Amino acid sequence: MTEKPPLDSNEDEAWLGEGQSETQLTTVCGPDGVETCDADRPAWDSKIQYVLAQVGFSVGLGNVWRFPYLCHQNGGGAFMLLYVFLLLIVGVPLFFMELAAGQSIRQGSIGVWKHISPKLAGIGYSSCMVCFYVALYYNVIIAWSLFYMGNSFQYPLPWQQCPVDVTTNDTVKECAGSSPTSYFWFRKALDITNSIDETGEFNPIMTGCLLAAWAIVSLAMIKGIKSSAKLEIWGNVQVWRQAATQVFFALGLGYGSVIAYSSYNPVHNNCHRDALMVSGINFMTSVLASLVVFVVLGFRAKNIALRCVAENLGLLSLMSSHGSNQHLVGPGWPGINMTDPSSVSIAEYREWYRHHSSIVGPNITDCSLEQEMNKGIEGTGLAFIAFTEVMALFPASPFWSTLFFLMLLNLGLSTMFGTMQGILTPLMDNFSLLGRHRTLLTVSSCALGFLIGLLFTQRSGNYFVTMFDDYSATLPLVIVVIFETISVAWVYGTDRFLDDIEVMLKWRPPVVYKYLWKYVCLLAMVGLLAASLLRMVFKRPTYTAWNQTTASEMTLEYPGWALAMIVLLIVVASLPVPIGYIHFTLKNHMVRDTRSEEGGCQEVHRELYTKCSSTEQLDSNSQHRVPSEEEEAHPRTAFLPMGNEHYRLLPQQEVEDDDEQDTVV
Repeated sequence: MTEKPPLDSNEDEAWLGEGQSETQLTTVCGPDGVETCDADRPAWDSKIQYVLAQVGFSVGLGNVWRFPYLCHQNGGGAFMLLYVFLLLIVGVPLFFMELAAGQSIRQGSIGVWKHISPKLAGIGYSSCMVCFYVALYYNVIIAWSLFYMGNSFQYPLPWQQCPVDVTTNDTVKECAGSSPTSYFWFRKALDITNSIDETGEFNPIMTGCLLAAWAIVSLAMIKGIKSSAKLEIWGNVQVWRQAATQVFFALGLGYGSVIAYSSYNPVHNNCHRDALMVSGINFMTSVLASLVVFVVLGFRAKNIALRCVAENLGLLSLMSSHGSNQHLVGPGWPGINMTDPSSVSIAEYREWYRHHSSIVGPNITDCSLEQEMNKGIEGTGLAFIAFTEVMALFPASPFWSTLFFLMLLNLGLSTMFGTMQGILTPLMDNFSLLGRHRTLLTVSSCALGFLIGLLFTQRSGNYFVTMFDDYSATLPLVIVVIFETISVAWVYGTDRFLDDIEVMLKWRPPVVYKYLWKYVCLLAMVGLLAASLLRMVFKRPTYTAWNQTTASEMTLEYPGWALAMIVLLIVVASLPVPIGYIHFTLKNHMVRDTRSEEGGCQEVHRELYTKCSSTEQLDSNSQHRVPSEEEEAHPRTAFLPMGNEHYRLLPQQEVEDDDEQDTVV
């Protein structure tokens, strides 16, 4: 006998998928306490596999090249304390919320937020859109890593020294004006244009590397889930915004990937411990990466300063040989040995320069170790310029270069797998047709990603990568998480949510989570959104371009068409939320208007079912209970049945008797 749906089902029909019943959105226990639904849903082989997947997704390239830069630029230890503070009061509670929602409802992001409130179904679609944005440019970084790793199998490394112009038999001017690593990155790898307005042709080598990167992702995803200083800075609003943004992206909040991964867990898995553990591992990884980055950058800065001393002493020696400024050096000045620059320390040279800088002329410059360290390097500049420069100085440099880019490749792929899971899992859970053709969906998604990704393999592609990284995900994700928090804390209700978690964990989480979700996290996200919007309004978006003539970087403003593209990216990713709300509201009114025109027995029949379906949404797997005050204020479907002591399966006879009574009416 098929289950009879409630007649007042305008809400259910709006959020239950095609051919999907309400019982498929919850985990139901049979009389013996064994889970009887979602039997065909994939599951993790072990807890270690799941934790490694979550850590692999959350620990990404940002831990290596973003977090150390922010620490260095914003006071070091003071920024780290602020980061930990925001991690504890915002990051961990929101991360725990997503883990619990995915694990209890056992659906991807679309199904989870439909289940909580049909009006907020667009949250899941916005998450998928942002995941797709991120996947587009993130795989380009993986392609760059493949290119550099392939070029590491040679000695000397191709970025170790400047090439020679065969026509003039001199060092290439662009390389001589910058550095071998900068030249290799901007000219050999990217062959970059001078601005975003100069499109240029496609880079064939990078196009091939991008194809290889998408092929790796496609093959892995087909296999499924198992492959995967002073404290004054606290008063700076900009520092708070940067710290909150880093917490936000470090844990992968709003992508739907956390929900997707946790949906494959057993219902009674301790997701609270997982949230604390993954957050802690993520933070410690960032700290460890910062230590390594600071050591590498310090080594690089010292070598640059020593090279500066040697070059200046060479110029002084040349000036002395021509009989100029002989009184500045020589026997009368202890510690300066022009014939052996390596014997002169940076401190000795700077002391000499401090006394004689006014008379040596503009060609002799200061060599400051601190100034070199203060030149903040982040992102691709850190990985593909600074680190490559240091590795070229190591013995057996190809070996260390290969290891480094293999590490970047692993970091990128693990995050990429989680991002793709945030796209594929919600689609397959919500649309049964896509769920039956997983391989085709995966290959099609990767093929589409490659075709759109050709935008980034143009000579100006790096500028578009920067655009997507800075603007395509930030604001939409903040909006997504704001609505996620509203749906759980205010629509569904924090008390009911904690009740469901208590059933899963067999213990009730601290009540502090209730106030963190309802007030602290929500206000923090709204503040982050306001700060980001104000920054975009009062400070025109800019990007860093490479000028081939001057062989240096310069900051340029985005042209009008690029600003329009930025706005379009943000709007498209955020639109599903209001569209989903409007769609449900209109559909609900249409259904009500249609039924209001019906009369007689049909109206009586509708009212009989309204009691059992509109507020408590009790189906054949539950029984009546007295609702709490918060449940009466927020009449929504429960996340999951509350165990055999609260819910029971209706006997077949009761269902048949109920059918007979309805027939008589």
